[in-house]
Amino acid sequence: MTATILNIPAVEDRTSSLPLRLMLAPPDTAPALIDGAWWPRSRDLTAELPALTAVLDPLWGRITRVTVNPTFWPVIPRRVPVAGHVVHVGWFKAEQDPHKLLLLSYTSGRWDLLVIPPETSPATAARLMATATDPSRCLTASGLIQEAEFFRTAAENDWDSNRETVWDSEGGHEARRVNSSPAARAVSAHAMEPTEGM
Repeated sequence: MTATILNIPAVEDRTSSLPLRLMLAPPDTAPALIDGAWWPRSRDLTAELPALTAVLDPLWGRITRVTVNPTFWPVIPRRVPVAGHVVHVGWFKAEQDPHKLLLLSYTSGRWDLLVIPPETSPATAARLMATATDPSRCLTASGLIQEAEFFRTAAENDWDSNRETVWDSEGGHEARRVNSSPAARAVSAHAMEPTEGM
């Protein structure tokens, strides 16, 4: 029997060939509740943070600490190895918005990102990113998610209503009522009977 031992480097390259889904507020805008929006591909911080810090480190200074609310993150690692350093991860249940990721850099400060749930549709995610980075924005991360859910539900209801209107305009409900009534079935059945004398 043989055993295989893998020599795994201390910092694994977990970067994906897929582009990072991140939008940041313009740098010259006044401070706001949210500094940008991030749409991760999963709820795995160990897999997602390296790509995020690879983009943010040159822009904001080395990210050294991240905090999350554990509501939407099933596993919260204490440390995540990223290119060239380790990011310490902490969590706050009551104190931190569940839809927000807080990033800290010892040299440059703090930034708050809206975390768009990975399962969000591309259209909703695009709206959330645009709203989160709008200079006139004033909603919290959870407020942005609730607003997006409201608009998504309203759009679905409008679509259902429009579909019903089209169905009705094409005789949908009336046609179903006419064809399903006993008199209509009798007329249809009678019309299909061969006539006498043929």
